[in-house]
Amino acid sequence: MTMAAMAAAATTTKAFLSPARPQPTSLAISSVSSTLKPSSRSYPLPILKSPLRSRSKLSAISASAATPSSITTFHGPCFVVGDNIDTDQIIPAEHLTLVPSKPDEYRKLGTLALVGLPTDLYPTPFVPPDSPSTPYPIIIAGANFGCGSSREHAPVALGAAGARAVVAESYARIFFRNSVATGEIYPVETETVGMFRECTTGDVVTLDLAGSRLINHTTGKEYKLKPIGDAELKAV
Repeated sequence: MTMAAMAAAATTTKAFLSPARPQPTSLAISSVSSTLKPSSRSYPLPILKSPLRSRSKLSAISASAATPSSITTFHGPCFVVGDNIDTDQIIPAEHLTLVPSKPDEYRKLGTLALVGLPTDLYPTPFVPPDSPSTPYPIIIAGANFGCGSSREHAPVALGAAGARAVVAESYARIFFRNSVATGEIYPVETETVGMFRECTTGDVVTLDLAGSRLINHTTGKEYKLKPIGDAELKAV
């Protein structure tokens, strides 16, 4: 899929989404503008539709493009899941009748994000009962996140809940594409196999997109991330 096709996909899904998104209670975001020197290895993603990221284009950061057009950092407690989290666990099929372009149904989708996770393995809910949003702005996952059936509701539900990014070992290709097309979350890949096993739900982390790193302040460990442009190229 070409970049033009990706842009077209973002345009066609615009009507599918609501412009309003809830704010996670513990999220801190910093955005600093700077000049980006042209580079053949800089691959801009579509403009993300969240009000927090409006009018700010995410530029992929590669080894030869050290300065992005905007530097974005996310900070807060993380929610940790394992390998092969499928779209039915992210948003079960019975909720696909909800229409994200309707504000009430968009918010409802957010309250149902990751409700399909087995409670014996994940006793802590991603969105607490009777809460409109998640306290976890960053999701840390294993391999093949977003596998299963293709549904745009999956990244939309995560974004509607207040999640800003997923950091996984790898993604199902269609989920990655839907994340880019809808602009709801940043799909980021870690270079560390098994990173999710070294993290615990509730650990306070900082996701530094410009520096391609994730810092776990609870454990004191730092992890290198793949530049977003590299992950995007693999998806297309």
